[in-house]
Parts: sequence; structure tokens; C-alpha cells
Amino acid sequence: MKVLVTGGAGYIGSSLVPFLLAKHHQVRVLDSLMHGGESLLGVWSNPNFEFLLGDIRDRSKMAEALNDVDAVVHLAAIVGDPACSRDAELAKSVNLEASLDLLQRCNRQGVKRLIFASTCSNYGKMADPDKLLDEDSELRPVSLYAETKVAVEKEILRNVNGGPLCPTLLRFATIFGVSPRMRFDLTVNEFTAELIRKKHLTVFGEQFWRPYVHVKDAARAIARVLESEESLVRGKVFNVGSTEQNFRKQDLVEMMKSHAPDAIVEYVHKKEDPRDYRVSFERIAQQLGFQISITVSQGIEEVARLMKSEVITDYEHKRYRN
Repeated sequence: MKVLVTGGAGYIGSSLVPFLLAKHHQVRVLDSLMHGGESLLGVWSNPNFEFLLGDIRDRSKMAEALNDVDAVVHLAAIVGDPACSRDAELAKSVNLEASLDLLQRCNRQGVKRLIFASTCSNYGKMADPDKLLDEDSELRPVSLYAETKVAVEKEILRNVNGGPLCPTLLRFATIFGVSPRMRFDLTVNEFTAELIRKKHLTVFGEQFWRPYVHVKDAARAIARVLESEESLVRGKVFNVGSTEQNFRKQDLVEMMKSHAPDAIVEYVHKKEDPRDYRVSFERIAQQLGFQISITVSQGIEEVARLMKSEVITDYEHKRYRN
């Protein structure tokens, strides 16, 4: 396929692009390079790679980017609660308005496939702590980031039968692991880095649950959807992760202790957290045969080796954070 990846220089995108190229797809990346473009240097010489510098809000640039592509993987966004809270108007413009415009353009320009990157944080807080949430569970967004994702999801699903476009929604668990565009503002990566470099970690609300998935498995899930029969993915929602990889923050710390045995962990108990959820990933396993390849424990070991290697010296630099 000829695939457009919006936000292809980002944390997920920079892992996805080489994966798709290795599977002999043609890949065009559209990215504003808000966080730099060094993550794409490894694929720059690949004859099947093409780069366009631009913002997804630029309509002429979007028209150029969509020209003659079979599929779009829409990753470009202001990602995460802190980044969205910092500039709410920008978040709405990029995550909501530009995404809805992209949906319309895909329909008009005859794009065959659209994968929309969404998030399990759409589930918000579990109503029943003993029940796993699945794709049919109530969406209870508690942040602007999740609200924009939910709004776009609803519009995509409302238009499923409106034309030839085959859309699929992927709700990713919290991502972790090493990527060409590295981030240290994600729970697993941040906790591991703090324990090893600072020998001290403060954990707020250690008892609250989240699901986790490695960035490479996120890329594998996207490729699996792209290559699946249309009847299996048209208008479908898939949680991306593994049911066995739901953990509390205190569980993560226990897995990390062997990598920093002399570190001090301080727990600050919180009675309430607006995001507290355990998620089922059985649909993607059963319907698409997708299984993760890297566990949280293995991801912690991977990040720990990176931090001890001194390959990255200043992990607190803004380039590693959204």
C-alpha cells in the first residue's frame, strides 16, 4: 500500500514508519516537526519513504499529502493531558477540527483505509472496579485530550457507511518503551528513568489501574489492521494491548526495583483519581489474532539498559517530553 502517516516523526510514528517500510509498503510522512525530525534519519534513504513538512491544519498541504494514497494512519495530535491543558485552543484545533477535516478529505479523495489513533483514557474512571472495560463500555472522558478523541470517534463511526472509506478506531493502552523519538513523560519510561538516575521516585495514587502496551506493539497493531480484510475492520473499534498487562502504579515499581535496588520510593496516597481503569483486549486478539510481543517487565528492562548506558544524558530535556 501507499500509506500516509500523519505525525510520523512522533513517538509511535517513528516506530511505525520503519516497520511499514520493512513490510514493503510505501510510506509518506506529514509532520510539523514540533518535536524535531531526527527520528526519521534512519529511514531517510529508503526509496519507498517520502517526507512532507506541514501542519495537518494546512488544507493545501493536506490535499498534497492525501494525493494518491491508499491508506491514512492518523497519529498527529497534541498528545496527553498536560499538553492539551497548556493550550486548549490549539488542542481543539489540531485534535478535533483538523481530524474532522481529514475525515472529510479522505472521503472526497477516495482514500480506502483510515486508522484513527485513539486512547483507552476515553474510559475515564471505572464505574465497577471489578469489571474489565471493553470496546462497548461507556466512554467517560475526564480530560480535554480524551474529549477530543471521543468526539472524533463518534463522527467517524457515524459516517461508516457513507462511502468507500474503511475506517478503524484503535484505542491504545498507555504506551511505553524505546522509540527513535523517545519520551520520558510516560509512566513506565519516567518511573524507570527517575529510579535509575535520581535514585528517588515519588508516586501519586499508587493503587490506580492502567493498561500498558509497548510502542513497537502499537506499530504492529496498526500494520495488522492495514493488512486485514476490510470486512474485519470496517467501522470497528479495537483496544490495543493485552489484558494481562493491566497494572497499578505500585505493581510497576515492584517490577523496577531490581534495576535500582538502592533507590527510595515515596508513595503519596490519593483517594481519588479521575482515570482508573482495567481494560479487556480480547476483541483484537480474537478477531485479528493480535498478541503483544513485549511485556511491561521486558520494557522496563529495555529502558533501564538505556538509562544505564548514558546514550541519553539529559533525559529531562524538553525534547523528550510533550
